[in-house]
Amino acid sequence: MKIVAITNCPTGIAHTYMAAEALEKAAKELGVEIKVETQGSIGVENELTAQEIEQAHAVLIASGVATDLSRFKDKTVIEWPVNKIIKEANMAVQAAMNADEKKKSGTEKAVTEPIQTHHTGILKHLFTGISYMVPIVAAGGLLIAISFLWGLEPPEGSLGATLNTLGGVALSFMIPVMTAFIAFSIADRPGIAPGLVIGYLSANVVGSGFLGAIVGGLAVGYFALLLKKIRLPKALEGISVVLFIPLLTTVVVGLLMLYVIGSPIAALMTALSNALANLSTVSAILLGVVMGLMTAFDMGGPCDKVAYTFSVGLLAEGITGPMAANMAAGMSPALGLALATVLFRKKFTEPEREAGKVAWALGACFITEGAIPFAAADPLRVLPATMIGSAVSGALSMLFGCTLAAPHGGIFAILIPGAVGHAGLYVLSIVIGAVVTALLLNITKSIGKKA
Repeated sequence: MKIVAITNCPTGIAHTYMAAEALEKAAKELGVEIKVETQGSIGVENELTAQEIEQAHAVLIASGVATDLSRFKDKTVIEWPVNKIIKEANMAVQAAMNADEKKKSGTEKAVTEPIQTHHTGILKHLFTGISYMVPIVAAGGLLIAISFLWGLEPPEGSLGATLNTLGGVALSFMIPVMTAFIAFSIADRPGIAPGLVIGYLSANVVGSGFLGAIVGGLAVGYFALLLKKIRLPKALEGISVVLFIPLLTTVVVGLLMLYVIGSPIAALMTALSNALANLSTVSAILLGVVMGLMTAFDMGGPCDKVAYTFSVGLLAEGITGPMAANMAAGMSPALGLALATVLFRKKFTEPEREAGKVAWALGACFITEGAIPFAAADPLRVLPATMIGSAVSGALSMLFGCTLAAPHGGIFAILIPGAVGHAGLYVLSIVIGAVVTALLLNITKSIGKKA
């Protein structure tokens, strides 16, 4: 028996490849042949051929974003949340093996036609938008940060000024691209053009920022999806997706954004920005704690991604404190576990100690998922330690007034002049959080048995 699979995640970095490795390991244990196509940040790798799809017993999708399933017509498709696949890979592969029975249990879905992406929830649409937005934010933010090598206001005509301009242009596309691909996740290609327009309106006309972009993207997507269900004469069907649907969606949702929903959301964004800019010490610490708890709770899952989206969205408003707290909290779990495998070696198995060596690099790169193998194997004793450690890192980052102008890069962001505010204290907040995680693990590992 042979099955084929696709793995992807919102950032295309960690879960994509960890899910593929887990599926390959599970298939080997169950004696079934599998080929996994990864759709990561560097593009599609190990791409499935038409012949391999035709020969496959079933298709398994471990997905965190909208996935094009048009290749799998007439095949049984099973979808599994990518953030759960590492622990549930055996269950997922068994579901694919038993696909002909059309059983629905647990989190899998067995269907006889491709799953429509609009049935998978608002969070998935949001994460799709984020996955396309992050490279733009990263490129723009880092270009601006590098331009500071020529001073905070690079001289006109210098390379620094040019880089600053390029970075600003890149960031100007951040919100329109997020809106467009939220709509794309819901309605496919007809949502992209009106999504770009509504995103531009949100960012540059009505001032509703990333909140308006999210609402606008959902409105565009669902309205375009509604229009797709309207049957037109056969002669017009071919041009409906490139003319009628984008046109009507742009007009209707654009008018709503300009005259109905834009102003209230803009007022809300202004209030939120003012509140964040004037946080008291206690409020700042509390925000850091919440960011840390959300980040470490599911490490790349919905809670983590919501906290990350909130932080990235605020970058567009010039508010950089939450991004610093989010990244500090995101580095703490993997670094803390890596440290614990060194300080308290006897509390960990040999495979866990080996995983700890990899966790050093993953944690330093702001890949929270480096802690997942430990949490999946022993959640009741690992998660409390990582959550408290991340909360400490996030709280200290906010207390110290740390700022971060780049949405990724981990500890290496401090090498870029101007990217991190209070860099020394920022590193200290990460180190303290990792130490707290390691010390708590020493305690929790001494209590009870594995979950």
